Amino acid sequence: MAARLAEVGYLAGESAALVSYLATRLGKPVLVEGPAGVGKTELAKALSRATGRRLVRLQCYEGLDEAKALYEWNYRKQLLRIQAEAADAGWERVQDDIFGEEFLLSRPLLQAISDPEPVVLLIDEIDKTDQEFEAMLLELLSDFQVSIPELGVIEARSQPFVLLTSNNSRELTEALKRRCLYLWLDYPDVERELEIVRLHAPDLGDTLARRMIEVVHMVRALDLKKPPSIAESIDWARALLLLGAEELDASVFERTMSIIVKHRTDLDVVAERVGVKLASDGLLGTRRTA
Repeated sequence: MAARLAEVGYLAGESAALVSYLATRLGKPVLVEGPAGVGKTELAKALSRATGRRLVRLQCYEGLDEAKALYEWNYRKQLLRIQAEAADAGWERVQDDIFGEEFLLSRPLLQAISDPEPVVLLIDEIDKTDQEFEAMLLELLSDFQVSIPELGVIEARSQPFVLLTSNNSRELTEALKRRCLYLWLDYPDVERELEIVRLHAPDLGDTLARRMIEVVHMVRALDLKKPPSIAESIDWARALLLLGAEELDASVFERTMSIIVKHRTDLDVVAERVGVKLASDGLLGTRRTA
């Protein structure tokens, strides 16, 4: 599994590869928690590419309900059908007619189990929803089916690989966790992040790449509103390439740190703590050379 994910550009750690393998063999959903920007969503995308399955994504947000996530009735089409009925048609006949699958608007969750080919279903940032929405998911996560009052139970035509992500902004219910395998993703160490950056920016010099990753880890160690993500490390590496930077000194850092630091107050903290250290390192290097 690690090798297949690496082939599509995702360097998975041992735990991520193991849980992904077990989930595909056991047919269990996976709950992936961790800080924002550590590769949770990218894992689902990589699994889609590695397995050749279509990716169906449900982006969660506050207030999300079943009409946007699961299904809703096409009321306009139902109304047209009623109006088109003969005047002498009974209500019972019309009622049975308008609650068929042709009047159903499938949303991502229903699409995922209705597809004849197995898909990868990504339920992204589940922690942004409420417990009522979690409860609605339980039937799908355990039995891979959906109950619609007017139609009955719709069972999965093919079993999707389900991956739920959470930034751990709130505690999820035990009922949801019980149905899933669990994976915690954290920021990688220097060596693993260096491998990731080399994969996406192979032309960046080894010395500069290592120095850049070390600085990113220094920035993450500070008390910031938003620590830099792995994607932002990659963006920074590509920016340094475009600028033709040969080393990461205080001047280059000051001009480019907004690529990895995205809050005004964080910019001040990083400039004061990390920028000053880079400047002092540069002075020490100059003195040693002299």
